Amino acid sequence: MTEPNNKYVLTFTCAERPGIVHAVTGLLLKHHGDIRELKQHDDQRSHTFFLRIEFEISSEEGKPLNIADLESSLKDLAEEHSADWGLRPAGQKKRVLIMVSKFGHCLHDLLFRARIGELPVEIAAVVSNHPDHRQQVEWNGIPFFHVPVAATTKPEAEGKLMELVDRFDVDLVVLARYMQILSDDLTRQLSGRAINIHHSFLPSFKGAKPYHQAFERGVKTVGATAHYVNSELDEGPIITQRVQEVDHSFEPEHLVAAGRDTECKALSDAVQWHCEDRVFLDGARTVVLR
Repeated sequence: MTEPNNKYVLTFTCAERPGIVHAVTGLLLKHHGDIRELKQHDDQRSHTFFLRIEFEISSEEGKPLNIADLESSLKDLAEEHSADWGLRPAGQKKRVLIMVSKFGHCLHDLLFRARIGELPVEIAAVVSNHPDHRQQVEWNGIPFFHVPVAATTKPEAEGKLMELVDRFDVDLVVLARYMQILSDDLTRQLSGRAINIHHSFLPSFKGAKPYHQAFERGVKTVGATAHYVNSELDEGPIITQRVQEVDHSFEPEHLVAAGRDTECKALSDAVQWHCEDRVFLDGARTVVLR
C-alpha cells in the first residue's frame, strides 16, 4: 500500500503528435507509477493535446521515494515535446482569496463547502468593498478585509488587493458576486488565476435587476456562467455553465432564487475543477478534463 502523499497529479500540454500518451505513461511506469485516472483531449482546431493523469508512485524495495528523479525525467520529456507541464501532490489544497460585495450567497456556499472538505481549497482571506459579511467570515476563522472602492481610489484599492494576494500566497482569486469592474492592469496580473460568476442572461439583460427584466420578457430558463477573468467584461474563457428551466408561474423573486442556486453551483464547480488542475486554457476557450 502506498502512502497518501505518494499520490500525484500530472498535467501535460503540447502540440499534438503521435505517441504522447505512450511516452508519458511509459515514463511513469519506469518510475513505478500506478495510474489511477487518465483524461485527455486532442483539439483538432488548435492542434493542441491536453493530458491529466492521477497516479500513485512507490519506491523500489528498501529505497526511499525520490520524486526528484521523476521530475527530472518529466522535464526532459517536456523539453522534447515543447510542453507545458505541472506535477503536484494530489489533494493538495490551493489557497483562495474570495472577493464579494453585498450579495453573499456564493460566498457562504464556498465557505460551507470548504469547511466540510468538499472543495480542495484553503480560504486564506475575504475582501469586500462593503463591511456586511465580516461577522460571518470571521466566525469561520478567516481574515476579512474591507476595501472600499470609489472612482478616485480604485488604483489604491487594487494595489491593496494585490498586496493581500502576495501576503497570503494566494493561488486563486474568486469573484463571488463582486460588483466592481477590475482594471485591465489587474486582470493581466491575475490572468488564469481569477474566476468570476454572473447570471447567463448577458448580454440581453444588463444592469440592475436582471431577473426582473427577464420576468418581463417571459424567459423560460435561468442560468449562470463561471469564467476566467480577462479585460473583456464578463467575456473571459468559460469554465462551466448551469441552466434551470422555469415557466410562467415563476414570479421575479422565484427567478432570483433559482438564479442564486445556479450561480452557487456553477461557481463551486469551477473552483473545484480549477483547484484539481482539470481546467486548461485553449485560446479564448477552456478544456475541462473531468
